[in-house]
Amino acid sequence: MSMEQAVRSATGLPAEMLGFKDRGLLKESYVADILIFDPARIQDRATFADPHRYSLGVDYVLVNGKIVIRQGEFTGTLAGKPLRK
Repeated sequence: MSMEQAVRSATGLPAEMLGFKDRGLLKESYVADILIFDPARIQDRATFADPHRYSLGVDYVLVNGKIVIRQGEFTGTLAGKPLRK
């Protein structure tokens, strides 16, 4: 699977399938849920013994327009909310 297909499968496609009209794409007036990563460095570090370890290569995560991960570190911001359909 290409990187483009993987990103679409994790973003726009499920938003479309679930009927969310303001998520899944980078578009004006849409909710800003954004992940900025380096595909050459991406690596899952979680294990069964330590499942909450952050992945390497994930530089920034924005949830609802708020920075949650900055330079690979959690900022303490809890910006998520349950999505109900």
